[in-house]
Amino acid sequence: MGIDLKRKLEELGLKLPKVSTPGGNYVSVNIRGNIAYVAIQFPILNEEYLYQGRLGNEISSEQGYKAMELCALNVIAQIEKKVGFDQIAGLNHIDAYFQSVQNWDESPQVVNGASDVFIKVLDEKGKHSRAIFGVNSLPRNFSVGLTASFTLKSTHDEDY
Repeated sequence: MGIDLKRKLEELGLKLPKVSTPGGNYVSVNIRGNIAYVAIQFPILNEEYLYQGRLGNEISSEQGYKAMELCALNVIAQIEKKVGFDQIAGLNHIDAYFQSVQNWDESPQVVNGASDVFIKVLDEKGKHSRAIFGVNSLPRNFSVGLTASFTLKSTHDEDY
């Protein structure tokens, strides 16, 4: 039984943002076999750059959580547009990136913003492993970024 993405998002009071285009020479979703890899997604809402700055300075941990929620919604939007959400067997893994001031140490709570969205939208299929990386800087001074991989129900071999 598949997840009705539109209904599920409405129930949760969430909306998918407009899909952004890559900022370089790569594809948004790359499929090899039955795995879909989603390129890094940032807190962009319909082409507007949000949550720019360092966590612990310009961006609070609460705002960081919201930024990660938005990154997760962008991941889902990419999958929906490029693959079709009905093709998802489950989420495998996420890599979360953040830039912060020195000694700021609330990244697990911030990254829960993404993890919570995936669990709420995908239910059991949203369970995943994750890694969190503090970096010196992110493009456009975004506070956070997120990549993800999904297992697909059928085998594809295309770039999207």
